[in-house]
Amino acid sequence: MPQRHAVVHSDPEILGGTPVFVGTRVPVRALLDYLEGGHRLDDFLNDFPTVTREQAVAALEEGIQLLVGSHARAA
Repeated sequence: MPQRHAVVHSDPEILGGTPVFVGTRVPVRALLDYLEGGHRLDDFLNDFPTVTREQAVAALEEGIQLLVGSHARAA
């Protein structure tokens, strides 16, 4: 199985430990807020150019896997 690189991390020295995209100070919550507000992924990427499309998509995929994996185990 190929090794996956982390796209999100939490460090107490960066925004008090808020989960951010690796190599940035952009909280992952900002992406979720954009999407929840009806904005497109491109809107988020334009407003936060330090986050790559690949990082954003990978973070969303990880979230989906956590939800799907948790649901599957609970059934």
